[in-house]
Amino acid sequence: MDASAGTTGAAASGRLTERDIAALLFVADMYAVQLDQVAVVLGVTEARARAVTLAWRRARYAESARIGPGRAWVWLTRSGLAACGLPYTAAAPALSRLAHLRAVTSVRLALEAASGYAAAGAFWRGERRLRARAGGRVGLREHIPDGEVHWPDGAPVAFAGECWAIEAELTAKTVARTAAIMREILTRTADYGGQAGLARVPGAPPRHARAVYLCSAAARPTVARARATLGDAAGRVEIRGLPAGSGLGGPAAGAGGRAR
Repeated sequence: MDASAGTTGAAASGRLTERDIAALLFVADMYAVQLDQVAVVLGVTEARARAVTLAWRRARYAESARIGPGRAWVWLTRSGLAACGLPYTAAAPALSRLAHLRAVTSVRLALEAASGYAAAGAFWRGERRLRARAGGRVGLREHIPDGEVHWPDGAPVAFAGECWAIEAELTAKTVARTAAIMREILTRTADYGGQAGLARVPGAPPRHARAVYLCSAAARPTVARARATLGDAAGRVEIRGLPAGSGLGGPAAGAGGRAR
């Protein structure tokens, strides 16, 4: 029997397989995910991913709808979040956020598919998880990155032990605002959700060894100009292009399914 068919049957009966749980956790952490990207997460064809998400809907773990350009979106219900043990509030994605959600998910998928990521035991902590950890302590002016990539100590990479802040930039902010966010990221010395007084302790090692900006062509010049204002800290900001398939109209890389 096709492993994906087993996933569908298990979800439809209310019993979740490890693959279901991993995919549901991914969708929850990213707020909502488009169907072709769900297919990449599951490692199946888009047609099979459609069947799996239908089973999730029947089990009341998820909802899906075509609410913008491109494929349908999938997000978790209150029951789905509870089944995954997550404290998030169930809600459909806002139309104004769809392009950004798609781009951040594309960035995460590209990072997780990169050579050495799995071997290093690296892992992603997304904005939603960071905000949940911080709870009501997130100030109106405090910036939360789109995600963090953690490289464990002892990993077989030169940057073992580092934490990277990840930012997906689709539209240009002002240079001043972008530079201020960069400085905030680079000077932070503690995890989110802790005491405010520990967020920036003089002399303490920075939380983020580097900030990685993945930019659209429209946003890249502003990000580059902002980085140039940082002086010595500019060397800790990397600027790259967004991965292929980041736009709402384009399929995710590998959306035809990959073996697992």
